[in-house]
Amino acid sequence: MPQISDIELADRLSRRRARMLSALAILFLAGQAIYFSGPDVPTRNVDQLKVSAWLVWAIVLLVLLGTGGGLMRTGKVRALMEDEPTSANRLRAYSFGFWSASGTAVGLYIVSMFEPVSGREAIHLILTAAVAGALLMFGMLERRAHRDG
Repeated sequence: MPQISDIELADRLSRRRARMLSALAILFLAGQAIYFSGPDVPTRNVDQLKVSAWLVWAIVLLVLLGTGGGLMRTGKVRALMEDEPTSANRLRAYSFGFWSASGTAVGLYIVSMFEPVSGREAIHLILTAAVAGALLMFGMLERRAHRDG
């Protein structure tokens, strides 16, 4: 079986990362409905588990976005995956995540004038918008970079 070079491996992994992070962001967004179907304050163990799972999932996605997901690879492969265009794409994704969170906060402020919104709900929605927005933008930018060249 022929060995693939570090450059080929890094290219293959960065393409997979772009698809994976986009898919995870969509799954993260799609799973949000179950968190708002229960009581406002989690009282049962299952409610506590749902909130804890969401928080762990959000943290894992943030770590994946921040590290590029290549923590288990050699330093050379990680360095090849984290080139200048990828760093620029990550910065643009962080910016988009910030604006997603800010837009959600403004929307929640307006909604709270007519309907009470708990702090937990607001935090959940703002963090969800920030994480999903940043992941989707990073995935889109990375896929475009791989397609262009």
